[in-house]
Formats: sequence, C-alpha cells, structure tokens
Amino acid sequence: MMENFLRSKEYWSLVEDGVARLGSGGPPKAAEQKTLYELKFKDLKVKNYLFQAIDRTILEMIMEKNMSKEI
Repeated sequence: MMENFLRSKEYWSLVEDGVARLGSGGPPKAAEQKTLYELKFKDLKVKNYLFQAIDRTILEMIMEKNMSKEI
C-alpha cells in the first residue's frame, strides 16, 4: 500500500534510488544546489509518510536513518 501511495505522489524513485549526487565533483552550481535542496525536501516528505505508517516499536529502530532509501 505504501509503495502505491508513494508512486502516486511521484516519490517512489527516492525510495528505490535515493538522493543522487549531482555535479562533476567540483563546487555545486546554483541550479544544482536548488535541485539537491528540492530532492532532500522530497525525501523528508517520504520519511514522514513512512514514519506515520510504521509501528512504534519498529519506528524506534529506524529513527536514526538519514534517507528514505535506508528506511
């Protein structure tokens, strides 16, 4: 059910792929920084949806995960 929900919100790729690193290794450009910020914000939304759906006992084990892909 959660997979269908996240697919409907167009967030499932964050769960499958995570937040990709951008750029060629140099300092990020303004557009890259904005894109990265937007992806991280979407990932926070996904984490929130997942936390709401997960039982409290399991939630305590995954609270320290940083990205939705890790959850």
